[in-house]
Amino acid sequence: MASFSLIFTLVFLYCLMSTWVVSQQQEQQPVLDSFEQESVYQVLSSINSSIPWRSLFPDDLCSSAPHGVVCDYFSDESTNDVSVHITELSFGYVSDFTPNPPCSPNSTLNPLLFTSFKHLRKLFFYKCFTETPVSVPGVSPTFAQTIEELVFIGNPALVGPLSDMVSNFTSLRRLVLTGNGLYGNIPDGVGDLVNSEEITLSMNNLSGEVSLNFSKLKKLKVLDLSGNGLVGNVPERVGNLTQLLKLDLSSNGFSGKIPESLGNLQSLEFMDLSFNRFANFGIPLFLAEMPRLKEVYLSGNSLGGQIPEIWEKLDGILGIGFSSLGLEGKIPASMGVHLKNLCYLGLDNNNLRGKVPEEFEFLEFASEINLENNNLSGRVPFSAKFTSKVGGKLRLKGNPELCIDEDLSSGKRSSSLQQLKLCTKPDIPIHVLPLGAANSGFSSSFSHLLVLFLCFLLIKY
Repeated sequence: MASFSLIFTLVFLYCLMSTWVVSQQQEQQPVLDSFEQESVYQVLSSINSSIPWRSLFPDDLCSSAPHGVVCDYFSDESTNDVSVHITELSFGYVSDFTPNPPCSPNSTLNPLLFTSFKHLRKLFFYKCFTETPVSVPGVSPTFAQTIEELVFIGNPALVGPLSDMVSNFTSLRRLVLTGNGLYGNIPDGVGDLVNSEEITLSMNNLSGEVSLNFSKLKKLKVLDLSGNGLVGNVPERVGNLTQLLKLDLSSNGFSGKIPESLGNLQSLEFMDLSFNRFANFGIPLFLAEMPRLKEVYLSGNSLGGQIPEIWEKLDGILGIGFSSLGLEGKIPASMGVHLKNLCYLGLDNNNLRGKVPEEFEFLEFASEINLENNNLSGRVPFSAKFTSKVGGKLRLKGNPELCIDEDLSSGKRSSSLQQLKLCTKPDIPIHVLPLGAANSGFSSSFSHLLVLFLCFLLIKY
């Protein structure tokens, strides 16, 4: 009985000590500055005033906050004091896995975002400014020094010159401004983002020539300027971005020749230059010297020429888009030999002729092949198994001289194959010898038979 009392006493003392330690920790835990907390409430209200943010989150926002509001601890080395501050603000519901505070159609961009959070590293807006026009704000020097990720996606009502959003971001790693209403030239300040690893300015209303000094962007891995109204030549200096993994300049008005300096991008995996106005200089041969390339898209440019024999070192390519290039000549069989990992091939709407290479049957990973609207002829080399796997994404219509064998015509087949004619079986020729030759052959055969008959008689008798 005494031992039981001792155990009970020890357990009681342990629980008492644990409670005291927890209470002490809670007393010592820093809380968010009241001014910073009030700024968060005001920002949330400007994003969606119909939600009672203060009553839903009445406590310290660094202890209990909506998803997308993130804090971090900071220590003062001189005093050993620890403080807590807002470091990330993300708005706009993305998915159940990223349930950021939802925006309303009348969301506004509160200026406090750019002045009140001196430790902010990430600012993210997804489809928040869609109806009520919102002006691009001015950026304070403090904000420019701390921000590492500035992301605005799908905000068409965010209007203003891009130059107003780009400041001296000394720490910026990601600048993603896509699907907004930004306009004007790309300011020279973008070339000063020395720590940037990604610059995405796609699907805005940017215009003019690109005159950036790319020499400072030594860490850049993604450059995406697609879907704007940019014109002129692609700067040769883009070839100095040796760390680049993705280059997307599609859907602009770039002209002239695709610069040879792009061949220096030995780390590049994705290149999209499609739907510009590049001139008739053919498919660039420097592609052969880019062994890490996985996707290349040049469609919609009047490059002309033939498909070059450059595929031997490009066995890692997954996607090729060469549609509407004005290509002529035959499809190289080497594409089927070397591009074993190819998933997508677009050669449609050109002037290609000749047969579809038999080697294309080796493209076992292909999920889409588009050869429509060319002058191809002869038998389609794909097996029934292959056509069944690719299905409707094997596009061959618009080639009146192409034909398919009976094994492809039977059973279910794609609408593209249904439009092709059956290959006619070659007639077995009946060899007719000249009269003299026929008589000579008959006489020779008769002589042989007569000799054999006489030998038979001699042996028998």
